[in-house]
Amino acid sequence: MNLNKYHTIIFDCDGVILNSNFQKIEAYRNTALTYGASKSQAEELVEHHIKLTGISRYIKFEYFLKEIMGEEVTDSSMSKLIKNLNTEVVNLLKDCEVTSGIEKLKAKTKISTWMVASGGDEEELRFLFKEKNIASYFEGGIYGSPSSKYEIVEERLKDKNFLPALFLGDSLYDIQTAQKYNLDFIFVYGWTDLDDWKRICDKNRLTYIEKIEDLI
Repeated sequence: MNLNKYHTIIFDCDGVILNSNFQKIEAYRNTALTYGASKSQAEELVEHHIKLTGISRYIKFEYFLKEIMGEEVTDSSMSKLIKNLNTEVVNLLKDCEVTSGIEKLKAKTKISTWMVASGGDEEELRFLFKEKNIASYFEGGIYGSPSSKYEIVEERLKDKNFLPALFLGDSLYDIQTAQKYNLDFIFVYGWTDLDDWKRICDKNRLTYIEKIEDLI
């Protein structure tokens, strides 16, 4: 694949740059239990999180409060959940693996601007990337919730130099985002938590790779 044709390369974070999908699952489970949910209610949130991989935690916690806990969604409850999840994620992800080959791929795609579009919390992402010494690779910006991936891409499309663009992702939402905005897409399956990823990729005639280093 000729990567040099792309003005922009968009990376999802969890499961693409960081081996963090399963740590995120544990973080959601712990956050629900800390909030006061039963084990079964915590598992309901985990299942909802996996189903909506790549989508903002704000949407997931609204569902958790209304549909699982049977509570009204308030600023106080949302703030408590977001704060607790942030603490859990930072603690669990501080030692998680960074994808190999990222430095070599950056050297290979010097003319492309790199950016991150993630469902993770934006400030949390920027902190983790700085801690892992990879923030400088993404000169196009590191973006996350509360903005959705749709909103992130729509904002960047205002830049006349944004296209053509390639999206590297590992979730159904990543695929849908690329399709909605006519972006080229490669599915990265090595760390995905999408069980039927191959069927979905084959159905949509998508290219797939195991890890980022396969592009080198």
